[in-house]
Amino acid sequence: FRLLRRLDLCTLTSFLLSYDLVPSSGVAGMARLGCRFVWRFDLASFPVPAASLCRTLRPPEAPPWPALRPPVRQFSAKANSKTVISAVVSKAKYINEKYERFLERTFPRFYVLYSTFLKGIRVFFAEVKEISRIKTNMAHKNIQFYQLPYREMERLRQFRRDLIKAIPIGILSLPPFANYLVLLLMYLFPRQLLIRHFWTPKQQVEFLDAYHNTRKEAYATVVDDLMHLSRFLPDSHLRERMLHLCRKVQEGSHPDVIELKAVRTLFEGHPFSIQMLSVQQVKVLNRVLFLTPRLPPAILRYRLRTHLLELYHLDRAMLKLGVRELSDEEAQTACYTRGLNSVRFSPLQCRLWLDQWLELSCSLKDTEASLLAHGMALLSTNYLSSSKS
Repeated sequence: FRLLRRLDLCTLTSFLLSYDLVPSSGVAGMARLGCRFVWRFDLASFPVPAASLCRTLRPPEAPPWPALRPPVRQFSAKANSKTVISAVVSKAKYINEKYERFLERTFPRFYVLYSTFLKGIRVFFAEVKEISRIKTNMAHKNIQFYQLPYREMERLRQFRRDLIKAIPIGILSLPPFANYLVLLLMYLFPRQLLIRHFWTPKQQVEFLDAYHNTRKEAYATVVDDLMHLSRFLPDSHLRERMLHLCRKVQEGSHPDVIELKAVRTLFEGHPFSIQMLSVQQVKVLNRVLFLTPRLPPAILRYRLRTHLLELYHLDRAMLKLGVRELSDEEAQTACYTRGLNSVRFSPLQCRLWLDQWLELSCSLKDTEASLLAHGMALLSTNYLSSSKS
């Protein structure tokens, strides 16, 4: 009490304010609390300056600087949705990777089919996107098919063939619950019903071999028909050249391109042009190009000529690009399209064969397209035995 008596009222009030012991209801509350202290500790006898009392009882003033506020984060709905979507996608990828590892360990054979199917889906949709871009570019620049670069021409050609094969499957899947039957049929007959994107690497070798064996059966018939018709040629010089060429192939030798170019005039008109060939010969040539022979003769001739002209323009585009610019896969695919079973050849052998083919094809006129179909048999029959020797 002695210490409190020595304190004046101003000092006591400042002490109470500094430690939040004064209610914040204003000056009235502070005055009441001060009177209680004055009465309790008998402080009224001490003189208190009026100015000090007013300054002490005055409420605290705001600081001269603005009050600091914590930073407020603003989140947009778009940013939040992107964050959520990326998190969901990351989680789905993680779960999918774990599932694929489980399949690979537990069911390795099924995993091969599963991974091939997923890869085929991705490649097919990428192919559709690329074809759409090519078509848009053609419409924008007003150019025709034969004016495109080689790779774009080849994409369009192969996509049309894949689409023709896939359309019947799509039609069969339309009825309710028919898709389960279609899936079963696709599993049982993948070569007949699936396009190349959904074949496993082992199936690709097996199926391409099977297709080529079917085509190879027609090669002997093509050479025999040429041999038979050559005997009735009026020009003795051309007759001897043609008979020598056919005998050379039948005896197992690989002909030179010069020998084929020497008889090219026979394939422009009578007797080896497409319009002059018999229906049976046209059917055999359709089999060489993987075309169905079960159509009316007029349609068979039209399809054969259309595909040969397409090949004719592809060869010129390939020559412009350069055989050495082709990848190994592109070179093997080009050889297989032109009659050679490239599955059994190295990429170097395929490029050498393509050089021979382009030497023949690019020297012909479009009216001599029949020689391309016959050349597929003549240049492909003995190339394997020739390369071995």
